Amino acid sequence: MGRLGCAKAPSLLLTLAECRAVFELQSFYALRMLMKKFPKGDGHPVLVLPGFLASDTSTLPLRKVLKDLGYNAYGWKLGRNLTFNPEREQQMHDRVMDIYRREGRQISIIGWSLGGVFAREIAKFMPDKTRSVISLGSPIIGDTDYSNAKTLFEAINGKPEGDYIERYERSHEAPPVPTTSIYSKSDGIVSWQGSIQEPGHQTENIEVPASHFGLGFNPAVIYAVADRLAQAEGEWAPFVPAGPAKLIYSIPSVPEAMPA
Repeated sequence: MGRLGCAKAPSLLLTLAECRAVFELQSFYALRMLMKKFPKGDGHPVLVLPGFLASDTSTLPLRKVLKDLGYNAYGWKLGRNLTFNPEREQQMHDRVMDIYRREGRQISIIGWSLGGVFAREIAKFMPDKTRSVISLGSPIIGDTDYSNAKTLFEAINGKPEGDYIERYERSHEAPPVPTTSIYSKSDGIVSWQGSIQEPGHQTENIEVPASHFGLGFNPAVIYAVADRLAQAEGEWAPFVPAGPAKLIYSIPSVPEAMPA
């Protein structure tokens, strides 16, 4: 089903290392005031979607920083992210429409893990309402074998059926809006190869040093998110780390990003 073949979830060692997210949370609070100096944009609305099993509580730190930077940051208000079906998909579309009507402006959508898959699909369905998409450690290539959460997700939701089979297999295709995939090679839940999207004129991949559970509050991730959101509407350009930032961020080459 996946495009890359030989899909593998992260090793047990990487999964056990996810406990380092505690230190990432500590660094978040240690640098909290400094984050107010991160790049600021035009204050457009931003919707943040949580990962599998998580709720809006998990995205609260990120949304608070975004509000400090002048954005109207919204949670999805759909409780815990457990199920996916036509009803839940319609609820996400309704949430986007509610925000769009309230703001009168296109919305950037950030999705953590499974939330990033949803963000991309929303943007495909509602590109006129979507300004940009940013996914954090998301399994975006249509192959759940890259995720250690596969068994639990399918136990709750079952395997794709009907029209969702084709959509699932085409989930690697980026939406027609600027789209950024932020991932970590030390992710212990979603293998980094499953988060790489095909290069394009408005798509990019950014590697960061982070755990999967820490992606939503890791300061390096938040800086990259702020930088992406701060771009002027209609003037998107790829992320280019400069100076000391080159020691933190990596932009994968095409051969690495798209293994055979």
